Amino acid sequence: MKTQSAVLPIEKISILSSLPFFGVHLMCLAALWTGAHTQDVLVCVGLYFFRMLGLTTGYHRYFSHRTYKTNRVYQFLLALWGTLCTQKGPLWWAAHHRHHHKESDQPGDVHSPTLRGFWWSHTGWILCAKYNQTRYDQIRDFARYPELRWLNKYHLLPPIALAVSLFFIGGFSMLVWGFFISTTLLWHGTFTINSLSHVYGRQRYKTTDTSRNNWLLAIVSMGEGWHNNHHYHQNTANQGWFWWEWDPSFYFLKVMSWLGVISDLRVPSPAVKYAHLKYSPEVRENLRRPRFRKALVSQPVSEQASVGPPLSALLEG
Repeated sequence: MKTQSAVLPIEKISILSSLPFFGVHLMCLAALWTGAHTQDVLVCVGLYFFRMLGLTTGYHRYFSHRTYKTNRVYQFLLALWGTLCTQKGPLWWAAHHRHHHKESDQPGDVHSPTLRGFWWSHTGWILCAKYNQTRYDQIRDFARYPELRWLNKYHLLPPIALAVSLFFIGGFSMLVWGFFISTTLLWHGTFTINSLSHVYGRQRYKTTDTSRNNWLLAIVSMGEGWHNNHHYHQNTANQGWFWWEWDPSFYFLKVMSWLGVISDLRVPSPAVKYAHLKYSPEVRENLRRPRFRKALVSQPVSEQASVGPPLSALLEG
């Protein structure tokens, strides 16, 4: 019997093209020399949540899933806002995310932690040259807008402008904290949804994948941690479906709808929201039980092979 890794393609991180990614991380160490000034730390935290909001409400809930409607001007502003996160262009991001939902936890899923391991799902796939191109076949609806195609091509201009602005406003210290540290935290806060939300947490709904709800990831990602809800019914503007499920991204969208900037916010119907109540007691108990997948190092080597190669095997010169 073949292991899952036997049917997965051999994919490696391109070290040369990944140098800027590693460089941003290394620049965080400059804080050892600049120190931590109150204003710089506040800018760091503020830009983390400001940019995360742009990513969740724009790149994810609008461009990827079209969970609400807006005008063309705000559509472009959403795209511009998302590029500040330094996670490539809006069409690239949304296209790959749509593909993820079609292939979730299947061999075609480029960042499934259950098939490819933690490191690949967390950062590896983004640094693989194979996935540099935009899957335009997945994003034809938005690719017809020339301004979005332009921004998708020149997606590095806004974050570079942000970094330069921070330097002139607050000097090197603010650049380190407001851009390098904030961006590094933002990257990994976002990446946890790929690497951890299919591993740690609870399942309320039966899905064909391992998506889970995790309250801690919801805090870090401004509401994206209710991943089992999302994978059960992906086309809703809210991912926290119950009052206790923290989802500030949706609260922001609700305010914007009151102001008339956006409209037609999609929310789950009662039939969708309460579908889990129709499950048998045994099924519900099984889904609600916390399931923690232990680190691969604690598993036999034969089991490790089924979830992807070690990090060292992913690197290429």
